[in-house]
Amino acid sequence: MLRRRRAPLLLAAAAAGAALAATSPSGENGRSVASALHQGIARSSRSVYTIGFVMADYKYSLRGLDAGSADYRVKLSKVHLRSAKKLLKLCEVNGGFYVKAGQYVSSLRQVPKEYSSTLSCLQDQATPSKFQDIKAVIEQNFGKELYDIFLEFDEHPIAAASIAQVHRGRLHNNQDVAVKVQYPGLEQRMKIDIMTMSFLSKMVSWVFPDYKFDRILIEFEKSMTMELDFTREAKNSERTASCFRKNSVVKVPYVFWQLTTREVLTMEFCYGHKVNDLDFLRKTDISPTKVAKALIELFGEMIFVHGFVHGDPHPGNILVSPEGHGKFSLVLLDHGIYRELDQKFRLDYCRLWKALILLDSNKILELGEQFGVGKYAKYFPVIFTGRTIESKSALGTQMSGEEQRRLKEDLNSLGMDDISSFMESLPPDFYVILRTDGLLRSILGNLGAPRHVRLLTYARCAIHGLEKQHKMESDVQLCSGAIRRMFLNVKTNVSYLRLRVIIEIAVLLAKANGAKQKVVNKLRQMLQETSQGFHRRM
Repeated sequence: MLRRRRAPLLLAAAAAGAALAATSPSGENGRSVASALHQGIARSSRSVYTIGFVMADYKYSLRGLDAGSADYRVKLSKVHLRSAKKLLKLCEVNGGFYVKAGQYVSSLRQVPKEYSSTLSCLQDQATPSKFQDIKAVIEQNFGKELYDIFLEFDEHPIAAASIAQVHRGRLHNNQDVAVKVQYPGLEQRMKIDIMTMSFLSKMVSWVFPDYKFDRILIEFEKSMTMELDFTREAKNSERTASCFRKNSVVKVPYVFWQLTTREVLTMEFCYGHKVNDLDFLRKTDISPTKVAKALIELFGEMIFVHGFVHGDPHPGNILVSPEGHGKFSLVLLDHGIYRELDQKFRLDYCRLWKALILLDSNKILELGEQFGVGKYAKYFPVIFTGRTIESKSALGTQMSGEEQRRLKEDLNSLGMDDISSFMESLPPDFYVILRTDGLLRSILGNLGAPRHVRLLTYARCAIHGLEKQHKMESDVQLCSGAIRRMFLNVKTNVSYLRLRVIIEIAVLLAKANGAKQKVVNKLRQMLQETSQGFHRRM
């Protein structure tokens, strides 16, 4: 059956490429367009071939099994892993937007862990374009010879990713700059790849009706379209710099607008190492925990206060620049993908975190209705804080054995239609939040930061986000009655004070647990030293 389907699928992929070619420019660019078309058909064919086998694996490996049985769950996990490995190989061979898509999927908390763990090893690296091609892009964009623009320009890129590569240069005033140049013909390639992915998504939905992930593809296409416009990235960069102008730890490279277009971005060159480079942090006497705290404070403020969120915070986009004596700054790069959160969503998300800290189950469920997820709101505490909605455990601590057992039983009862329904009902802003939070958690884990650092920072930022709105509302209500205004201020301040007390208690508990662990470790060390000394004397 699979063989009968494969031929029309491959023909459809080729037809999609041919349709695109019919709308492409000809003439002097005809050869490059034809080359892009041939490469696109090859990528599409590999994709259809791989997805066909993945679908067949799911269809026949799980045939006849009860979806609630232990045997089904074991076999499902094995099929997930086999399929994830096939998709990993596909992304690596096809490269470009497939690597981006694989990274995007791996960061989603909703996908099975076999996919997220397998695809997370994808590196955003690419074979650099030839220098002559990069030189041609720069000269076409500015109408000048390369060395009329730059005093020096390193022919070897310092970074090469899926859509662009970065070169170090020097302007005629001796200013060091980083020049990001888009690969030639990238927009044509994206059209072919997105068309193929859309086609495959529809085929998967046809064979497996419960898999309805069209919105993920739509969000991915939006983010890629934004990322290909470097003028948008430059504007995002300047807006972020303005948001954090009073924060001495956050550094955003300055943009040179006279040397920036849709395909070329010229910015200040900033020195630093990847945020998760532990060897570098140790050599420069910088505390990984302090870096983790500064990082989560930066993104907490983005999400809860400004509502303007960097959508791709992987380690290569966040550098640690040493300032001496253990001090540092965080250099934030690659501002191509941002999400401006809806104001109502931002405030509701602040309220959700307030409810999560207080474990106010009624408020969590109420906000779930506003977010459109209905009954699935009960999983918000699990997703964000690692506690169940009925939990009695302290913030930042692990679930009890009984809680884990009940949660496992509950999750095992969920079908693919439940997960699909949950994802379909999520507001678009939630996809960015979940992806960003997933990437940040991974970095914090690599830095060895305690779990409570993220939770308490988000809680504080949620309070600040609500306070910001409260101040704005107070300014609007200046003409309303003084008594009413005073009553509103008292009520709000009491609410914030209560939450702050809870947060501070949680901080003290976390510190106490940390101190307790240090004492235990010290006692163990002393016992080991005593034991070793005893054996030496013997």
